[in-house]
Amino acid sequence: MILGVPTATYTLIHVIISLIAIATGLIVLFGLLSNRRLSGITAVFLIFTALTSLTGFAFPNSHLTPGVKVGIISMVVLAVAALARYGFHLAGVWRRAYVVTAMVALYLNVFVLIVQLFEKVPALRALAPHQNEAPFAATQLAVLLLFIVLTTFAAMKFRTGARSAA
Repeated sequence: MILGVPTATYTLIHVIISLIAIATGLIVLFGLLSNRRLSGITAVFLIFTALTSLTGFAFPNSHLTPGVKVGIISMVVLAVAALARYGFHLAGVWRRAYVVTAMVALYLNVFVLIVQLFEKVPALRALAPHQNEAPFAATQLAVLLLFIVLTTFAAMKFRTGARSAA
């Protein structure tokens, strides 16, 4: 049991929250690339990304795990993203700060998704049973490079006159 919920149910809820965060984050990324604010979906993305970390913290651990460390980093970058978006209203340098930190938060969720896929999907687990093998490293490197490129373009495309959309 985790917080009074059976572990399997809690895990399913956590996974659903994480997948919603990733899906909405990808929509936000494409909005940034097309110079659209997407205010409603951005709020959903930021909330569900925070919920991903918060629900992850509730899993029982006897020590500071890599997942908890990623969750802590995610919460810090989410705080900056939320501050830039809602506190400073994307003014000046806060526009790029928002883009970068929001996309780092999305990347961290995708990073953990890849870890989980290599742990849980038998075909991927066979390729990288210890997650230090070449297929795992190549996948993570490719995703990191993709996020660096997309975040760079998003930071350049998302300008002051961004169109507002729900």
